[in-house]
Amino acid sequence: LKSFWFKPPDTPLPWLTCLGAAMARVLVTGATGRIGKEVVARVSKLAGFEVRAALHNVEKGDYLTNLGAHKLVRFDYKDPETWGPALDGVDVIYSASLDPLLEHHLKFCDFLGTRKTQVKHVVRISCMGADTNTACYDKDKHVTRDGAGIPLMLQHYWWGEEALIKNGLPVTVLRNNFFMNHLLKTDADNIEKEGWFSNPLGKARNSFVSTTDIGEVAAKCIEEGPGKHGDKFYDITGPAPQSMYEIAADLGQAMGKQIEYRPQSMKEFEQDFGATRAEFFEYLCNGFYTRCSPDFYNVMGRRPTTYFEYLTSKGAAGETGLEELHQANLWKKGVDAMKEAANVKQ
Repeated sequence: LKSFWFKPPDTPLPWLTCLGAAMARVLVTGATGRIGKEVVARVSKLAGFEVRAALHNVEKGDYLTNLGAHKLVRFDYKDPETWGPALDGVDVIYSASLDPLLEHHLKFCDFLGTRKTQVKHVVRISCMGADTNTACYDKDKHVTRDGAGIPLMLQHYWWGEEALIKNGLPVTVLRNNFFMNHLLKTDADNIEKEGWFSNPLGKARNSFVSTTDIGEVAAKCIEEGPGKHGDKFYDITGPAPQSMYEIAADLGQAMGKQIEYRPQSMKEFEQDFGATRAEFFEYLCNGFYTRCSPDFYNVMGRRPTTYFEYLTSKGAAGETGLEELHQANLWKKGVDAMKEAANVKQ
């Protein structure tokens, strides 16, 4: 099977030509997201790949067309009527979904199961710690607190992977650490106007990952195909764990001004964002997300991008991390975005 799928290094055409296909059609869900737009920009430049960017409103897709998307298709996780037309003729899927959309992602996976003879590869975005199939994982054992289970959001990430696996789809999963800038977006206005941000992480060090790196790995997995990357689960991290004080120093250097980190209690954070998100953030305070994985190097052949490099360098989509900091964000203070998703059952 591996020799059937794998594209030898000296073969100029994509792996799908082994099946006699002239063009590999790639559906990029979440195409307007931080990682999705990087995937669009990178895969569209590969010979033999057609990129279909999936979004709610195709009339607002000029940005993706300019990045290289060959086609814009309407797609909405909440509207199953859009799924079939978006998948027409598609061979490969880049799969990403917002955390509150878990229930709809699970249903979409069941739909993909009816197309498994068509879909040759799915590259799924997930999170470090979704280890049920690759490690001895017990959802009822918290890493530091006796008598507690692991964060529900972390369980959800595994459910999102498992739904694809159970439906018999060839899967590559990128289990990423928390994204660089992810923790700062809710304070973007404070950072810009007053020079400070706040959260509960304090001196805890975590190996935050560049979304441009994730996009680069996703594109490489799509390019090289399931013969090389099928049934693989990669932990993608940054190259060095950093505390919030160190993050503030890098951000200040990139912005050319002093940026202050102000510690926040977990109780205050929970009041801002709800219990489900707060319990996940506890894992960012207890060392669970400290380690640096070699998987990015093993796929790409170089070390991951540092936070300062991310802030000051343009990704394939043409934006620096500093520009990305001020872009759309799911999480809003005073809103529990996971309230409904917390009630989803497997």
